[in-house]
Amino acid sequence: MKITTLNILHSGCRTRALLAAAVCGLSSAGLAGCSNPMEPIGHVAAFTMVDPSQRHPIIVSDEPASLALTVSRGSDGLSPHQRANFSDFLGRYRGSDTGNGQLSISVPSGSSNEISALRAVADMREIVRSYGIDDSRVAVAPYRAGSDRNPQIRVSYNKFVAHAPDCGSWPTNIADDPANLPHPNLGCATQRNFAMQVANPADLLGPRTMTPATAERRDTKWRKFNEGDTTVAKKDAEEKASAKSEN
Repeated sequence: MKITTLNILHSGCRTRALLAAAVCGLSSAGLAGCSNPMEPIGHVAAFTMVDPSQRHPIIVSDEPASLALTVSRGSDGLSPHQRANFSDFLGRYRGSDTGNGQLSISVPSGSSNEISALRAVADMREIVRSYGIDDSRVAVAPYRAGSDRNPQIRVSYNKFVAHAPDCGSWPTNIADDPANLPHPNLGCATQRNFAMQVANPADLLGPRTMTPATAERRDTKWRKFNEGDTTVAKKDAEEKASAKSEN
């Protein structure tokens, strides 16, 4: 059937232009009728973008978070206000950003307030330890202050930031869609709210590493199992529920 149709198409194309157009249309229909109905009709891009995470992806970038503290010459470390600011900065580093990067402290060198800055750094290290952050995660390095009379102590770390997709695209009438395809804005609000609410954007890049297991309770259970004792935690009579019937 395919050979016959192609022969008609070949002869018709050499006669008249109008006849060629008509025969070409018939040959296309004939080829379509002879094709295997189980074969894929082609790649439809719209169906590959049904997943909201593909249609409206959340972009996670690595951006710096910084804090600058000015320590005057002759001061004895950090002031109470500077301690509060640095503690709040560490709280965000350990909490919402979960300490993804190394904490960097840049100290001015060769300036008039160099001694005061070193005293302030000693206070910073004390606050860092009080937050349970290991000293190995803190890097202290000097920098040339230059002509600055009162240079600052610069504290920074890299944090992950989730950028939410922009929503509100309504190029088509969703009430009249003969193709019955997902509209462009489908799932965008969910993705945007998720990006705005995630506590640690690093979780969007991959799972966290597991912490070491607590061996004390595991050893107790294993000892009871070897001794043939029950491994269920025992409860007092007051902790047990009882059901009484009034009949």
